[in-house]
Amino acid sequence: MTKVGISAAALPRHIAIVMDGNGRWAQGRGLPRTAGHRAGAQSVRRVVEACQERGIEVLTLFAFSSENWQRPASEVRLLLDLFVAALRKETDRIHEHNIRLRMIGDRVPFPRKLQNYIRRAETLTADNTGLELVIAANYGGRWDVLQAVRRLLQDAHAGRVDPATLSQDDLSHYISLHDLPEPDLFIRTGGEQRISNFLLWQLAYTEFYFTDCLWPEFAVPDLDQALAAYARRQRRFGRLAEQVEFNA
Repeated sequence: MTKVGISAAALPRHIAIVMDGNGRWAQGRGLPRTAGHRAGAQSVRRVVEACQERGIEVLTLFAFSSENWQRPASEVRLLLDLFVAALRKETDRIHEHNIRLRMIGDRVPFPRKLQNYIRRAETLTADNTGLELVIAANYGGRWDVLQAVRRLLQDAHAGRVDPATLSQDDLSHYISLHDLPEPDLFIRTGGEQRISNFLLWQLAYTEFYFTDCLWPEFAVPDLDQALAAYARRQRRFGRLAEQVEFNA
């Protein structure tokens, strides 16, 4: 049994999280929304450390969606500045803890300084063997499928792919995170119950867990509660209940 009282076999290999509620947390305290994003950054550190301690293989965090550009320009600037500050402050620490960092999403629209920090963090941690920390930034599930189709069509035009024999596995090779296990557990904080264009392809058989807890308040006991709920699920992947065993 692990330190949370769940067998290692019953823990998810890959957790994906939509970190919702930063703005509402701040507004409920009479603070600007920006204060909520700063508080949310502390929750990221707590959850990353907890996942590392619990032996989770992959943690994917939805940090900035392709739709977030529609927010007020001042908030977008702050989010990008916080991203830069977090990379500058945390990259060496992440590396020291043997965590590998990667980003998925279209980074082209980002300021050059942010692109440079992302590249440095990915390069520095590329050979680490601990938790794989994935940051989805300027990411959208529909964008992900579209970029996969574009690349597939390029390969088909070049004669490297035969459209007549194309399978789901072939297309999945072009989807982000194709080299990692698909998410076992999806967590969304903040009370909303939707995936908001996050990992549309990858979440096909993922277990969903929704909580009213706002992201800045999400602490290690909340993570453990989600893990316990996951361990009680029976994952059938299209099979009958009699054909599979419970996780626990």
